[in-house]
Amino acid sequence: MTAAAAQSVIITVTKGFGVSLYATDLGDAKQIAVGDDGTLFVGSHKSGTITALVDSNNDGRVDRRYLVAKDLEYPEALAFHDGNLYAAVNERIVVFNNIEQRLRRPARPVEIYDRLPGNTKKSVRGMKFGPDGRLYVAIGAPCNVCEPSSPYGSIIAIDLQFGDARQIATGIRQVVGMDWSPVDNKLWFADSSRDWMGDNIPPDEIDRVANFGEHFGFPYIHGNNVKEPAYDKPKNLKVTPPEFELPAHVAPRDILFYRGTQFPEEYHNQLLVAENGSWNRSSKVGYQIVMLKMDGNKVLERNTVLSFLDGEFPMARPYGLAMAPDGSVYISDDLKGNVYRLYYKGSSSDEEQD
Repeated sequence: MTAAAAQSVIITVTKGFGVSLYATDLGDAKQIAVGDDGTLFVGSHKSGTITALVDSNNDGRVDRRYLVAKDLEYPEALAFHDGNLYAAVNERIVVFNNIEQRLRRPARPVEIYDRLPGNTKKSVRGMKFGPDGRLYVAIGAPCNVCEPSSPYGSIIAIDLQFGDARQIATGIRQVVGMDWSPVDNKLWFADSSRDWMGDNIPPDEIDRVANFGEHFGFPYIHGNNVKEPAYDKPKNLKVTPPEFELPAHVAPRDILFYRGTQFPEEYHNQLLVAENGSWNRSSKVGYQIVMLKMDGNKVLERNTVLSFLDGEFPMARPYGLAMAPDGSVYISDDLKGNVYRLYYKGSSSDEEQD
C-alpha cells in the first residue's frame, strides 16, 4: 500500500496498516520515550532540545506540545521510568522529576550520574530501563574502526539508588536500540557495523546478551565471520556471534518487541527494527521499519512493514521506536524532524490519504 503522509512524502506500508504524520518541526528527531500518561518525549541531537507531545483527545494527532528543555549538549538518549524522564547529556545523566505533571513549567533537571565518557559526533548512545530496574546505557565507539578505551564500545547498567555501574556487554560499535525479550527477559540490541569495506560488507547485527560480560566482536570480527584487516583478534578472546545478520549499511537504530494487541497476532512479541539507512553506499538500502519474525530466540525471517525509500530518494530516516498507549507505534525521523504513527486499521484498501 502507498500512503501520502505529508506533502511530497510517499510511503509504502504493508497492507492493512496505516501511517500518519503525528508531529513535525522537531529538529533531527532522535530517541523517543512514552510517559505513563501517554506523553511522547522527543530528543533532538543538533538543536539540543527535548519536546513533549500530547494527544489530549486521543485522536492519533498531537494537539499540544511543550518545550521540556533547550540548550542541552546532545540530548539524544532518553528513557522514562516511574514518572520521571531521564536524558544523557554529554558525560551526565539528568532526570526531570514528575515531568508529566509539570509540562507547562518543567523543573530544572537534577544530575544523577556524571561518569559517562565525553560525547563525540561518532559515539552514539542508547538508554533504556531494564526489567531489573537498572538504567542500561549503550556507549558507542568514538570511531569508524578502532580499539576503544572502556567504557566506549560497551553497554553498562547503572543502579541509580547506589550509583554503581556494571558492564553488561563489550565489543559493540554503534548501539541505540535495546529491548528485552518477552520470552526470557534477555537483552537484545542492534549494532551498526563499520563503514568503507564495500557496499555489501560487513553486515549490521542483531545481538542477544545471554550472559553478562560477553564480547560481541568489534573491532576484530564483524557479523559472523568478516575479519577486520586493521586489528587481529586476541587469541583468547571469545566472541559472541550475532543472532541475525542484517544487510550491510541499513544502519539499525531502535528496536522494539511489540507487546501490544492492536497489530495482528503474527506481530505479537515480534521484533521491530528501525533501519536508518545507507549514507555511504552506492545505492540506497534501509530507510524502513522491518519485522524480524521470531520463534523463541531464533530469527526466522525479516519482512518490511513500512518503507520510506522512493527509489533512490529517502523520504525519512527512521530512528526511534516507541509504543503508544493504544498499541500503535511511534517512529521518529531524524531527516525531516517528524514523528510518524504506524497503526493497524484492518482495511483492504490500497490507498490512504493522511
